[in-house]
Amino acid sequence: MLTTATALASQGSGVSSSSTVLASPGMSLSAQAVQALGVSVLDRHETELVEQAMAAVAAHSPADATVLQGLIAELKATSDLLDRQRPLRRPTALGGEVRNEATLIEHLCTIDGLSGDLVLPLKATQSRTYLLTKINFLRGFVKATSVITESPSSTRMTHELREELAQSIYTLLAEELFLALLRKPDVSRRTKQRAADQLITVWDDAALEIDDFAPLLESAWHARNRINSAYGTLLGATETFRLVTEDCSPEVLEFFGREGMSADESAAFEEFLFNMTSEELATLRRAMQQQHLSAASPAWAAQVLDRQIEELEHSREIDPMALYRSYQRRQLAADFRMMSNAPGPRRTAEGYLMVYLLDQQ
Repeated sequence: MLTTATALASQGSGVSSSSTVLASPGMSLSAQAVQALGVSVLDRHETELVEQAMAAVAAHSPADATVLQGLIAELKATSDLLDRQRPLRRPTALGGEVRNEATLIEHLCTIDGLSGDLVLPLKATQSRTYLLTKINFLRGFVKATSVITESPSSTRMTHELREELAQSIYTLLAEELFLALLRKPDVSRRTKQRAADQLITVWDDAALEIDDFAPLLESAWHARNRINSAYGTLLGATETFRLVTEDCSPEVLEFFGREGMSADESAAFEEFLFNMTSEELATLRRAMQQQHLSAASPAWAAQVLDRQIEELEHSREIDPMALYRSYQRRQLAADFRMMSNAPGPRRTAEGYLMVYLLDQQ
């Protein structure tokens, strides 16, 4: 269930601090840089993992280690900039107008998406910039460690870095999902207020990650990112079963398997399962009928749709960027249907799930 940390209003910092770890005099500059970063930016596990990775990369390729040190410096600088911003829940005034938590929530509930980041608070854009910087930081570490294959521990280290990267991308996706709900005219005012409140919480604390405020959503993305669509009859039974085997939360599966689910919710879940829009699935089903096929394959689907079918599974290593692209494709299609009054789901599967979770608060 979603949680809202309104206690952030009393905090003066935008970034939560983990326990301070002092570098010893004999410690390398790389280790000192990592620990200095970890004091204000990374949690303890991330700090230990990045420290381990820096040591391994420095031994394998000093040139790569220098590049990573630059990424560390950039992430710290972005964090420091964010840390100087006023907490969004702290009242202020400008031009004779009072600005506080209530007025900000009201403002966020009126955005239509056409102005993009231009109508968001400065701290919101800086928080998103920080998250993008962290994603780039982690991508650099994954790239540098993926070529170190001397031992099982190196492989495990790269895997853990991929998991941290995935969590940061899921957090960015959750932010974009909240923003998508705010611009939907068919979402109730009360639900929008809760989404806006959750966004303020996330923007005010850069240390928050998706498991802190939307664990069910993380469960769905975590599981989906580990399966490939078999296509077959395009009924989705195999894909749903594989979500179960990848430990997708039962609450997610129950929501999309409940009695009385709308046609749009069912279609959105199909999009989620197959990594396609409803329009693409309709195209494939027509082609199957015309060609008298009883089952589809990924290669055949790519040929019919005239686009590459992205594989979300890579030898048990995830590619969270593929899931991000999948979400963006489905969200763009939902926005188009809303604006053009075309048939099909007005939200992504994640959007329907998020509205349900927000309404349970």
